Amino acid sequence: MHKKVKVKPNSKQQKIEEQPDGSLTVHLKSPPVDGKANEELIKLLSDKFDVPKSYITIKSGLSSRQKLVEIDKEG
Repeated sequence: MHKKVKVKPNSKQQKIEEQPDGSLTVHLKSPPVDGKANEELIKLLSDKFDVPKSYITIKSGLSSRQKLVEIDKEG
């Protein structure tokens, strides 16, 4: 499953908002430095979709706020 994700780093609290088009807006506490925000994003998505972190891959947008994330439900 692929999800479009818009990341908002340096937020006061972590939260995931599902948009009407099925995309996600994810508020992260981490700054966008040294991959910290991407690590936090993968952890949050693994919790939300109840899959191991290794099942989640950022397909595009590693250094962008707009990302395409692949979530493998089966491993």
